[in-house]
Amino acid sequence: MKKVILSVLVAGSLLATSCKKAKEAGDDVKNATEAVANDAAEATEDAVEATKEAAEDVAESVESAIEGVTIPEFEDPKVAEHLKAYAEYAKDYIEVKGDVVKNSELAKRSAELVEEGKEIVANLDDEAKKKYNEVMTAIQSKMAPAK
Repeated sequence: MKKVILSVLVAGSLLATSCKKAKEAGDDVKNATEAVANDAAEATEDAVEATKEAAEDVAESVESAIEGVTIPEFEDPKVAEHLKAYAEYAKDYIEVKGDVVKNSELAKRSAELVEEGKEIVANLDDEAKKKYNEVMTAIQSKMAPAK
């Protein structure tokens, strides 16, 4: 009888101990789940904010006639108009595969755009010049393969 009682007590103590550990493990899982949920919520908020900022950047820029080149917004609308005109010229240039000799109208437009560009750049501040030059470089890089 002593062996049976002793066995029941040992089994009971093991059972009580294991239940306590299971409860602690359950609490750990609950805390970990809450932490992951909070991290996911913060990441979602960050992603939404980044998307809003990207949408604002796109709204401030204009797509040019050449795929992959966007024209940012400038204080002087003449700058953006000139870049759009240059992008149109570049598109036509690419279509004729860079042969401006055969197309006199294209050669004339090129000369006009160069002169107009010099006048526009002379009136820009350093930051606007940098943006202007970045766009011009992007457009001209698309024109280079046409030769």
